[in-house]
Amino acid sequence: MGVWPLGDSVAQMTKTAWVFPGQGSQSKGMGLDLQTETIAQKRLAEAEEVLGWSVLEVCQGDEETLSRTLYTQPCLYTIEAILVDLLRERGKKPEVVAGHSLGEYTALYAAGVYDFTTGLLLVQKRAQLMDGCRGGKMVALMKFNRNALEGLVAGREDVVIANDNSEGQVVISGIPSSVDEIVAKAGAALAVPLKVSGAFHSPLMAEASEEFANTLEKVEFQEAQIPVISNVEPIPTTCGNTLKARLKRQMTGGVRWREIMSTMVEFGVTTVLEIGPGKVLTGLFKRTFKGLQLVNIATLADLSSL
Repeated sequence: MGVWPLGDSVAQMTKTAWVFPGQGSQSKGMGLDLQTETIAQKRLAEAEEVLGWSVLEVCQGDEETLSRTLYTQPCLYTIEAILVDLLRERGKKPEVVAGHSLGEYTALYAAGVYDFTTGLLLVQKRAQLMDGCRGGKMVALMKFNRNALEGLVAGREDVVIANDNSEGQVVISGIPSSVDEIVAKAGAALAVPLKVSGAFHSPLMAEASEEFANTLEKVEFQEAQIPVISNVEPIPTTCGNTLKARLKRQMTGGVRWREIMSTMVEFGVTTVLEIGPGKVLTGLFKRTFKGLQLVNIATLADLSSL
């Protein structure tokens, strides 16, 4: 129970998806215009009580601090959650939600799986563990031979496809020397190293993942009010236990965004709102599917234009 079934009736019903970006989409000054709103003031105060530091101060501080995993993840979650609250105040509601990596935590909040503070506590712990990971490397590849790449990493744990973002864009993750080996052999038109210290979404995160699972186990997940498509298993569900089990696998598992997008379109999504800074996810949809209405919600002005 709880799995969103495929069928014409669902396809007809499903129209709008909310998607949430992850680490890398943060930008200096994000969320500053939201502080005039009552719900934003409440959430920012709750965040400062949990974190011991001000989200807005970090967001308007130096980019190096904001880009550090320890701060990036709680800041993104908080700003995205505030935007969700403001959309709710305006009577908006999606038919399905998903988030890219960290963004999955905001998607679960948007679906009512847990409250704001519970989600932030999870994100804080995740950020602490991932910030402490060293000795890994991640590289984004564009315009490559997919069959060749999949053959190169098949059966390996020292390097994997961490983010399958679209047909023409992936991120590989693993031991630096192994990642460099695959980059050299893959023949991609463009290879861009990511500014991270750990091999996120790979088996090298196993120790951190096990510690995080202990924290996750203590948290009760409610049944989702809106179907959620998880990173590691892109099948929509509202089952809280299933969503928790999938989230446990997220730190070592890959982000299957290419499949998430296809699933949304298959289920009849016609409008996609990217909620949070940047336009990474709507950009992926735009390059993959034609005819979708793509909307970015990052500021009060964006909300007013809906």
